[in-house]
Amino acid sequence: MLDNNLQAQLKAYLEKLTKPVELVANLDDSEKSNEIKQLLEQIASLSEMVSMRVEQNSALRTPSFLITNPGTNIGVRFAGSPLGHEFTSLVLALLQVGGHPSKEAQELLDQVKSLDGDFHFETYYSLSCHNCPDVVQALNLMAVLNPNISHTAIDGALFQNEIDERNIMGVPAVFLNGKEFGQGRMTLSEIVSKVDTNADARAAKSLSEREPFEVLIIGSGPAGASAAVYTARKGIRTGMVGERFGGQVMDTVDIENYISVLKTEGAILAGALKNHVDSYNVDVIDGQSVTKLIPAEHVGGYHQIETASGGVMKARSIIIATGARWRNMGVPGEQEYRTKGITFCPHCDGPLFKGKRVAVIGGGNSGIEAAIDLAGIVEHVTVLEFASELKADSVLQEKARSLGNIDIILNAQTLEVKGDGSKMTSLEYKDRTDDSVHSLEVAGAFVQIGLLPNTNWLGDTVARNRMGEIEIDARNETNVKGVFAAGDCTTVPYKQIIISAGEGAKAALSAFDYLIRTSTRTAE
Repeated sequence: MLDNNLQAQLKAYLEKLTKPVELVANLDDSEKSNEIKQLLEQIASLSEMVSMRVEQNSALRTPSFLITNPGTNIGVRFAGSPLGHEFTSLVLALLQVGGHPSKEAQELLDQVKSLDGDFHFETYYSLSCHNCPDVVQALNLMAVLNPNISHTAIDGALFQNEIDERNIMGVPAVFLNGKEFGQGRMTLSEIVSKVDTNADARAAKSLSEREPFEVLIIGSGPAGASAAVYTARKGIRTGMVGERFGGQVMDTVDIENYISVLKTEGAILAGALKNHVDSYNVDVIDGQSVTKLIPAEHVGGYHQIETASGGVMKARSIIIATGARWRNMGVPGEQEYRTKGITFCPHCDGPLFKGKRVAVIGGGNSGIEAAIDLAGIVEHVTVLEFASELKADSVLQEKARSLGNIDIILNAQTLEVKGDGSKMTSLEYKDRTDDSVHSLEVAGAFVQIGLLPNTNWLGDTVARNRMGEIEIDARNETNVKGVFAAGDCTTVPYKQIIISAGEGAKAALSAFDYLIRTSTRTAE
């Protein structure tokens, strides 16, 4: 199951175990059970601290296995294969059950340990999903820390009957005590905040008690991370607040144009950015969204920001690096059937539509790449492009047209998403050449029509263009003194990771220049 290189790496990791680990497998005579048995036996052979035994329990999913400590029945369970993107989740579960400490903030770990009540989580994942591991790993850690919490990570492709019964059309899909809890990427702090009813009040108190920053960065993607490194290296008090570290990069699979890095993945790059920021004295505040900016001229002294939790933070200067989000179609039925057919990630959710007919909305590079990826999984793909020609690179167009199960319809304006109340069943679109209306029977639609800047929270505080992008000059200055902006949320052309990183550095240097030329008396 594991090649020699993986075995050597895993053996080195297992040397970090401080407590014995037992793998309890619930198997039958199926081929998949045999594969899992071989995998677990291979893992157990790599360390004297790991043992493995087989049981048959009809009340549990088969095949599945529990990672626990001998003599207990508490731990984390995988139902199906933990390979693909979930192999890292398996390794972390082994280490954490075996006593190796988590790198999460101690305050957050203590919060998990103190949660009251019974929490039985189930997460459906696909092996090709790059968003799923974060959720699986967060819930696994919670189950390790708190005996009142259990978690089962379920390979949706293996338990297709459950996918159908629960109308799951997007992963990761999380259920808590049998009811829908959440869908899509979630961080540990987001999950804990959702189940801890007092979390917002504690977060607001903690944020409001912080001393004013010299520079406060809003957003923790490439632009924000770059800005944090540059300001911290100048020795000024730096804070960074964001909903999830990495931002839109976390939703990117392959990255092949970040100079000096031949090829990487979004999650790996985001991890590298986090490690770089953490190597400096930066107060990183994760899992918090900013809802309001109050310029210093209105309150006197410092600029202020307010968070959704109710916290208030102050700073002499602000760098806005909130990035962008997927653009919606804005048609009837879209929100109703989101995660019930309407989705954005072909890599994550494509396997859930195996053997079905789907649509891709958008004929740019991302749309045609999505169609090509999906063509190898689903029965048929129809690309709907609003314009009279595709915008994708010619090499992608040629590849798509060479595949027998991809149709491309130009001049197609999507009008409505229809369904049966629980899942999407069709799309209605208009042919813009003759205004005729057509219905397309599909089980899902992958929306790939670009991004919108995350700037609505600013209102009219900072000047923005008609697209909502923050207007900046060559020094990343906004129309508000002491407030700078960088990355995909601004008017800078070409939304690329490397450009965002460079813009973050520029904004940081401009903020530093502003600070050294501005008397501290203005912030008293």
